[in-house]
Amino acid sequence: MLTQTQSNLMDYVAKIPTAQDTTHHSEEGILSFPLDSLTPAMQANSFYFGHSQWGRGYLHACHQYGAFKARWQAVMGNWQNKIVVDIGCGPGNLYASLRDHCGIPKLLIGVDISKGALQIAKELGYAPVLADAQQLPFATGFADIVTLNATLHHCDNMEQVLREAARLVRPGGLLITDHDPQRSAWKNNFIGQLIWNARLPIYRLLRRGGHSTAEEQFWSTATEVHHKPGDGVTPELFYQALPTLGFDVKLYPHNRNVGAEILQGARGRAEPKIRITQRLSGIDPDALDSAILMMCVATRSA
Repeated sequence: MLTQTQSNLMDYVAKIPTAQDTTHHSEEGILSFPLDSLTPAMQANSFYFGHSQWGRGYLHACHQYGAFKARWQAVMGNWQNKIVVDIGCGPGNLYASLRDHCGIPKLLIGVDISKGALQIAKELGYAPVLADAQQLPFATGFADIVTLNATLHHCDNMEQVLREAARLVRPGGLLITDHDPQRSAWKNNFIGQLIWNARLPIYRLLRRGGHSTAEEQFWSTATEVHHKPGDGVTPELFYQALPTLGFDVKLYPHNRNVGAEILQGARGRAEPKIRITQRLSGIDPDALDSAILMMCVATRSA
């Protein structure tokens, strides 16, 4: 039997035939859709974020800082009585950070491929959906806000995920992405690779979040398929995918420690260790394209 939340959710499930089997089922309060053969990245994301200890550790350690909350409040505004779809929601970090500041959504849908992560997100108030972000099982143009926080770089095909997310946004609605590494912030040369690899034993020694043990470090790094020197998001990714779908695109490169002032063009200053690493690998840390992260705020034309 479907809960009331699940019944509301079913109003937005696509009713169009596709090559993929669209049969779905509900188990433990999670609406689940078939996943085709999982890639190594998908398997890593499913396992890592679904791990009972690691998933909850990620929830409490990531995206809880003040600048993050201020930044998102500034670009998103209020989601009171709105339909929000959080793609790659994991254990629910975005809502955990913003729920005390942005109101109560009419419906908050969390999409992920990790059942364990969705079980945690459900506890926070998400309507959880187990599905592939590259082929979302929803109707077109029903959501007021679609979010992808620290999601794109975990996905094999970033452009496909971005286009699928954009498809869900209603006219006048918002698509917001954040916390994806900017490709141009790191040089893919010998020094860059050497420093990148050398950081792992240091992180493990410090028991940094996601690196507390060798096993956790292996799986956490395996989830980040586009987080390495020579990889990451680019302005071209957003400008090629979104304007043709009717979106006005605004990009905000930043160094994590910037809040509402991001709307005035501030990008913050990277930590000393990052600035040193960039200089050693031949990058000017004060250049615009050296900001380590990229935020995208795209509005669909009404």
